[in-house]
Amino acid sequence: MDENGFWQLIGDCAPFDPDPDAEQLATALTDCLAAGPAATGIGFAEQLSWALYRLDRKEYGHGLSGDSFLYTRAAVVAAGREAYEATLRDPRLFAPYVEDLVWAESLLYVPDKAYGRITGEEWDRCTRYSYESYSNTEGWAAAQRSHLTAPTSRS
Repeated sequence: MDENGFWQLIGDCAPFDPDPDAEQLATALTDCLAAGPAATGIGFAEQLSWALYRLDRKEYGHGLSGDSFLYTRAAVVAAGREAYEATLRDPRLFAPYVEDLVWAESLLYVPDKAYGRITGEEWDRCTRYSYESYSNTEGWAAAQRSHLTAPTSRS
C-alpha cells in the first residue's frame, strides 16, 4: 500500500457521523483490511507508522505524556489527509486536538486486528518507523525536517 492508497482508505472508511475517538473509523478500516490479503494490512501499518512518526516532533509533543501524545497524533491521522497535511505545515493546528483531548487510540490497533482476522494469529508487528512517542530523535533534535522519504509500497 502506498501513501495515496492509505489516505484513500482512511477517507473511504470515514463515518458520516461525528466520531471523536475514531472508533467507527477503526472498525470500518479493520473490516476492510480483513477482507483482503495480509500484505495490504501490513502496508497499512507501514503507512500509519510513517504518518505518526512524521508528527513525532518537539513542536507537537513538548510537555505531553507519551500516551497522550501518541493518541493525539493518531487523531490527526484519523481526521484525514487534508487535516494531517495542514497540521504538518502548521504545528499550531495540533493544539485543538490536545486541548480538547481528541484521541484515536483505536486506530493504532487496526492493522493488528485485521491481521489476526486474516491469519488467525497474533502479529508481531515490526515497521520501518516506530510510531511510539519520542522515537523520532531527529524530530526532537530539530524543529524542522522535511527530507525523510516515505516508505515504499509492500503490496
